[in-house]
Amino acid sequence: MSPAAAYHHGDLRAACLQAARELLEEDGSAGLSLRAVARRAGVSATAPYRHYADRDALVSAVAAEGYRELARDLAAVHPSPSTPDDLASVAVAYVRFALDHPAMFRVMFAEPCDPTSEERVAATALISAYVQGIVNDAFPGSDASALSTTVWALVHGLAFLHLDGKLDTSTPEVVAEQVRAAVHALFTVARG
Repeated sequence: MSPAAAYHHGDLRAACLQAARELLEEDGSAGLSLRAVARRAGVSATAPYRHYADRDALVSAVAAEGYRELARDLAAVHPSPSTPDDLASVAVAYVRFALDHPAMFRVMFAEPCDPTSEERVAATALISAYVQGIVNDAFPGSDASALSTTVWALVHGLAFLHLDGKLDTSTPEVVAEQVRAAVHALFTVARG
């Protein structure tokens, strides 16, 4: 590689994010460093520092990308969910995202991220508002804030239980049935 090619890149930020995602999928977060990202992206070891102050800033950017993708996946399941059945379908999509992107999901929720990252804060707020909006529509008159936290905690816990092999992941149908049953059980008890 020529010295000029080593230091100049058309879209360094995007190349670093792509390299970080590839490294995550291969080695998990243990192999994720700015130096490894630079090697993977084919740039100098200092080039990623133009966009990321440190590893936490890079992790926050990767996590923010994951939150946006998760939000798109959830909205694609049902653009305006308003019933408990719609909510169960969205919960299935949430768990499916975790199973389809395990390294990304763990970075999003198990890795410390830069708490001052505006990008990350905005992306997590999008997911939170989405869940609260579903709960508002599906359960009018409820304490939407508390119920949305409860729903998110349930679905998030199910995602990690599946990821960690504590629940059956033999087929997508088995996973979907487990998630639907758990969500419906919560609402049956809540209404009772």
